[in-house]
Amino acid sequence: MKRVIGLMLLLIFLVAACGGPKIYREGQEKPRDLSGRWNDTDSKLVAEEMIKDALAKPWVANFRGKHSKNPTVIVGTVLNKSHEHINTETFIKDMERELTNSGSVTFVATKSERSEVREERSDQADFSDSETIKHFKKEIGADYMLKGTINTILDSQEGLKVVFYQVDLELIDVETNVKVWLGQKKYRKVIEK
Repeated sequence: MKRVIGLMLLLIFLVAACGGPKIYREGQEKPRDLSGRWNDTDSKLVAEEMIKDALAKPWVANFRGKHSKNPTVIVGTVLNKSHEHINTETFIKDMERELTNSGSVTFVATKSERSEVREERSDQADFSDSETIKHFKKEIGADYMLKGTINTILDSQEGLKVVFYQVDLELIDVETNVKVWLGQKKYRKVIEK
């Protein structure tokens, strides 16, 4: 009887172990689009294309010609006005990466990041060796702020759905409020069921 119970428990364990989900890892170079909604591939490709366009426009050369240095940029708010839940933070990080890695601009921390760094400087003033303290009022102010929106239009009928995405970005001179670059990326996703 004990042997039968032991075999049954072993059989239950083996069935449970084999019936679980299959999980595997894959690189980001292989795009995955399961639902048709905005995803990591959209975020990466749109950020790369739009930042490449922004950096190719005259505002960069104009600034360098006038100031003999790279412009300093900060990313402001990117609003999700779409019908989908879109984590705009990942899109912002993709843009920050493209801007920073381009070598064409100096990039400064966002408002929330600066607050955390300022708190660290305050702690250093209280607790660090005087030779290693980082001082206040040494921050570099941004020359330009990049901000924008993500919008969608949804159309569907009888098992076919089309999602139109429009991403609008603008680069604004922080001192004068002049818009020096307006970028727009439009594309559609067709989802058949």
